[in-house]
Amino acid sequence: VQRQAFGGGLVQAGGSLRLSCAASGRTINSYIVAWFRQTPGKGREFVAASGRDGGSTYIGASVKGRFTISRDSAKNTVYLQMSSLKPEDTAVYYCAGAVRVPSSITATREYDYWGQGTLVTVSS
Repeated sequence: VQRQAFGGGLVQAGGSLRLSCAASGRTINSYIVAWFRQTPGKGREFVAASGRDGGSTYIGASVKGRFTISRDSAKNTVYLQMSSLKPEDTAVYYCAGAVRVPSSITATREYDYWGQGTLVTVSS
């Protein structure tokens, strides 16, 4: 099972960016999929998660109202739509998949598969 995250780049503060997490080897609807982000010297911070059917979504407090998560089953892809970006959103963003329903949706230990990360840089 492989997972790829892509779509990062450089954007100005206030701008938007969409990240994609594409799964191969198994249908993405087999997983709870989450996005985390990490800056140098810090642990991975939970950003958002999507239930298997896409009907349940969870958004981290620091991005609530600005980021949304969605999935396209036909494309086997989960998206993170980021709007009103701030310099503090600068980080490497990772997508992750959990086969079982996590006891804690925000805990990295609950996820079985990780993408390689994509860098998002927000300039002021």
